[in-house]
Amino acid sequence: MSQQSETLRETGGEQRQTTETQVRDDERVCPECEAALVVDEAHGETVCEACGLVVEEDEIDHGPEWRAFDSNERAEKSRVGAPTTKLLHDEGLSSVIDWQDRDAKGRTIDGSKRRKLQRLRTWDERFRSKNAQERNLKQALGEIDRMSSALGLPENVRETASVVYRRALEDDLLRGRSIEAMATASLYAAARQASVPRSLDEFEPVSRVGRKEFSRAYRYIVRELGLAIEPANPLEYLPRFASDLDMDGETTTRARALLEEGMESGVHSGKSPVGLAAAALYAASILEGEKITQKEVCSVSDVSEVTVRNRYTELLEAGTDPDAARGAA
Repeated sequence: MSQQSETLRETGGEQRQTTETQVRDDERVCPECEAALVVDEAHGETVCEACGLVVEEDEIDHGPEWRAFDSNERAEKSRVGAPTTKLLHDEGLSSVIDWQDRDAKGRTIDGSKRRKLQRLRTWDERFRSKNAQERNLKQALGEIDRMSSALGLPENVRETASVVYRRALEDDLLRGRSIEAMATASLYAAARQASVPRSLDEFEPVSRVGRKEFSRAYRYIVRELGLAIEPANPLEYLPRFASDLDMDGETTTRARALLEEGMESGVHSGKSPVGLAAAALYAASILEGEKITQKEVCSVSDVSEVTVRNRYTELLEAGTDPDAARGAA
C-alpha cells in the first residue's frame, strides 16, 4: 500500500512539474528569478530584464533584410503582394479572374458556377476601367505590348513606352490623335531612348496606322514632352543585322571599323543609319571574302539595293585602304 502511494506521489509530482514548466514557457519568465523576459532583436537574444540571464541566443530574424528610414522608402522596398508594373493600366493592383472554368484542383466546374464566373468576369472587367481615360490607357498598353512582341523588344522598352504614353495622356496630348498612332510613337521613342533602335520601316508593318501618321505623332511627343533622344547610331544596328545574316566575328568587326572611320569622316551626316549599317556589312563581307549578296543584306535591313550600293562605296572611299575601295567598286 505504501509503495503504491509513493508511486502516485511521484506521478503527481511529475505532472505538476510538467504543468509548471508549460505555464512558465507560456508566460515567458526567467527560470532563475521568474522575472519577465524581453527579446533583444538587435542581438538575436532573449534576456531577463531583472538579472540579465540570456535564455535564448542566435535567434532567427524573421524581418526583412533591408532597412528603411521613411515611409516612402519602406513602400518602395517592401515585397509584400504582387509586383506593380507600368505595363498594365491599373499597375497590376486589381483582381484577375482566370478564363479557365476550373477549380483549384484543376477539375471542371458545373454549369451554374460557370455562369456565375462569367458574370463576375464581366463586372470585374467593367470595374477595372472606370472612366474613359483608363479605357484609353488600357487599349494603348495593349497595342504597345502587341507591337513589342512582334518587334522582339525587351521589357524595359515596353515599360518606358508605357511611361511615355502615360505622360502624354496626363498632359492631354491625345486630343485629335488616334490611340494607335500615339502608342506607336511612344514605343518608337522608348526604343530610341533604350538604344534598342528599330527603323520606321520595321514599325510600319506592325502598326495599325500609316507611317506618316505615327511619324507626325512621334515628332509631336518628343517636342511637347521634351524627350532627350539622340540621333540613331548606325553601330547600334550592326549586331542584329549581323546575327540575322549569320556573319562571323571578323566580318562584323571589319564592318564596325568601316562605320567608325566613315563617321569620323562625316559620311553619316544626313544619311539613314539603317542604310549605313547594311552597307558596312556588305562592304565588310566583300573585303573579308564572305559570300553575301546585296539582296540578302537588304532583306534583313529593309532598305533598297540602290541605297546599299551608294553607301558602301562611300564607306570604302572614306576608309584607310583606297586600293580595297577601288577593287570592291
